[in-house]
Amino acid sequence: MRITAVTCVKNEGPFLLEWIAFNRLIGVTDHLFYSNDCSDGTDDLLDALAARGLCQHLPNPAQGRNYQMEALKDSRRHDIVTTADWVWIADVDEFLNIHVGDHTIPALIDACGNPQAISVNFQFFANDGTEGFEDRPVIEQFTKSHNPDIWCGEAAIEVKSLMRHDFPLKYFGAHRPFAKGKERPEWTDGSGRKVPHKFLVAANPRRLRRFPAHGARELATLNHYALRSLDSYLVKNDRGDVNREHRAFDDTYWRERNDPAWEDISIARYLPDLKKALAELKKDKEIKALHDEAVKRHLAKRDELLAQPEYQQMQAQLRTVSTLPPQEEALLVELGLMEPAA
Repeated sequence: MRITAVTCVKNEGPFLLEWIAFNRLIGVTDHLFYSNDCSDGTDDLLDALAARGLCQHLPNPAQGRNYQMEALKDSRRHDIVTTADWVWIADVDEFLNIHVGDHTIPALIDACGNPQAISVNFQFFANDGTEGFEDRPVIEQFTKSHNPDIWCGEAAIEVKSLMRHDFPLKYFGAHRPFAKGKERPEWTDGSGRKVPHKFLVAANPRRLRRFPAHGARELATLNHYALRSLDSYLVKNDRGDVNREHRAFDDTYWRERNDPAWEDISIARYLPDLKKALAELKKDKEIKALHDEAVKRHLAKRDELLAQPEYQQMQAQLRTVSTLPPQEEALLVELGLMEPAA
């Protein structure tokens, strides 16, 4: 079975090897990377990996700012996508944690009854007080999350999707494919149940990329490490080209994903094999050197940012901000169970 993962990256160099190695463990056979405006050596590392047949690497074709959608549109003309049995569209901070069989994508597909698409709910893993970047597996470092059935006051949680080659595709979305006309493909959630009808037919604008997670993760969960360490989050914010001069930093994104109420170490089942796979990749001296250079540049960028007052303020704010998601805090205030923040 050929399974192709498609993703877009910018300055993700320290995290590439883990993501590729992990995906290969769960059954991904091919990787298509699109990169843009990298300054940490991401593109150099991907070129080296591509030269060894471990991925394909292309410059992002986007002419404006819509990098992801332009790349996904472009991907449909490449053999690595068109000849795949399944396509998996995800980001480098997202890991498909499969709970069934031998914990691979083929096992998940079999357990779901071999539908034309499978959409798996996110589980947002918290920073949980981790300040410094460490060059070791992200899936090992972060084990706390929100209650995976309910995210804050929003019962519906975002998904990412696997798509079979015969899906009646109109176009790829970042979170789910969209079907042609009135086609009704076979489509399940991460428990093998049919996805909600309004999600299937894209009839509810608020639910185009999400549906309730309760009961939807029996076979698989999508572990999303959107925050990682505080160091890496600062670098991630710079990567987004956000100009914060004379403007207060909005910590909503951080707070919504930094709820450490739940511990989940189920993905640790992959760690022994993942560490072996990473060690094998790093036996190649050029690959190891390029990875190490990306780590060095990642930390140098952190130091550069922390020389700026606005990033010093951001760091201080995120160190002390409440771990209650804003929606949950608002509900507790409304119920009279806590005082409003000063």
